[in-house]
Amino acid sequence: MDFTNFIPNFGSPVLTVLAFILALSIIVAIHEYGHYIVGRWTGIDAEVFSIGFGPVIWSGMDKRGTRWQLAALPLGGYVKFLGDGNAASVGGDGATEKARNTMLGAPLWARAATVAAGPVFNFILSFFIFAALLVSLGQPMTPLTVSSVPDWPESRAMELEPGDTILAIEGRPLNYPEGFGAALEALPSVAALAYEVRRDGARMTVQGPHPAPSRVQSITPRSAADDAGLRIGDLILAMNETPVYSFMDMVDVVNATGGEPITLDVWREGERREEVLTPRMVAIPQEDGSMRDQPKIGVGNGGLFFEPETMSVGLWESVKLGAQQVWFIIAQSLNGMWHIISGAISTCNLSGPVGIAETAGSMASQGAESFITFIAVMSTAIGLLNLFPIPVLDGGHLVFHAWEAVTGKPPSDGALRVLMAIGLSLIGTLMIFAIANDLFLCP
Repeated sequence: MDFTNFIPNFGSPVLTVLAFILALSIIVAIHEYGHYIVGRWTGIDAEVFSIGFGPVIWSGMDKRGTRWQLAALPLGGYVKFLGDGNAASVGGDGATEKARNTMLGAPLWARAATVAAGPVFNFILSFFIFAALLVSLGQPMTPLTVSSVPDWPESRAMELEPGDTILAIEGRPLNYPEGFGAALEALPSVAALAYEVRRDGARMTVQGPHPAPSRVQSITPRSAADDAGLRIGDLILAMNETPVYSFMDMVDVVNATGGEPITLDVWREGERREEVLTPRMVAIPQEDGSMRDQPKIGVGNGGLFFEPETMSVGLWESVKLGAQQVWFIIAQSLNGMWHIISGAISTCNLSGPVGIAETAGSMASQGAESFITFIAVMSTAIGLLNLFPIPVLDGGHLVFHAWEAVTGKPPSDGALRVLMAIGLSLIGTLMIFAIANDLFLCP
């Protein structure tokens, strides 16, 4: 059962802010719930669980004495534990701070577990989303079987029909997913390829387009493609009057231009149109772990030209692939951050809330699956960011707890005040810089 069918698509740019608030609220709620529930499990009482800051819009008290509330500024949240400001704060109410059921009076292991739980729950959310999408949507059936084909111009041969099982293309067996990428790269770039298929029990050869077409599958917000008005589903027929038949043809043309303007011949909903765009230099991870600036237009891989039949994914396989996806995001995020810090790539790769909101709106407009995937990616990124050893972040407080474990006593109040001020300054400066990137420095 595809549960994404029950989630409405976001189709209007005016909903960008709503998409951002919804995504952030879900991520923050899970993060703060991690603090709350682990604190409860370890015997630390919570006074307030808040989504948002500022004036309270709604609140209610549960039987444990915790006030659950929604506040007017949905840009974060917090859990206020008994005798403390929140799960990541220092200092507290002197009258109660030493009691066992308070944040400061609880054992070190309980405090550390409560602080670490926020980021961990972010990773768990991402893992469950990726695994659930695999279980819900499945993966392409092996061998590949056509479910539906697009309505494309006559210049693209289209003799395949729903139900066709693809056995080979241009005489090359199509093993999916093993060796699939190599098989695609070996195919010639022409308007029509010979497909060997099984149809109604009989083997036959029919004509079809390149399996990985020059189609727009996704668009990066504020990219050259976005500014030029390209739309998801557009088929690119030519670039600078050079016919393109596969997505790799598009990549080759963009790389060859070196950032010069490109004229596109676009097929959209039965009509041909012309668009002009100028690629932008973007830092791209290389196989050796380095980053290199390359010209990009901001168009995502077009996938297969047809919709394949899918098969269900087993529980163990979905668990394994979900965990791999979370780890991949963590590794790529750390790699990108290191290259920004070292100056290997432009600081324009650092987005602030404006850029993230635009991405949220773009993903939401592409449908529920894209928006849910965006939430999973952002949840991992926010969990990772919170583990950085910066005072005011969860990672900074884990460092304080590590200091206490080694020395037998927490940092002094004076040291904590200085470190917290430094941490706030760092986070504030980073936020201002990221917003400046969004609005002024990196158009």
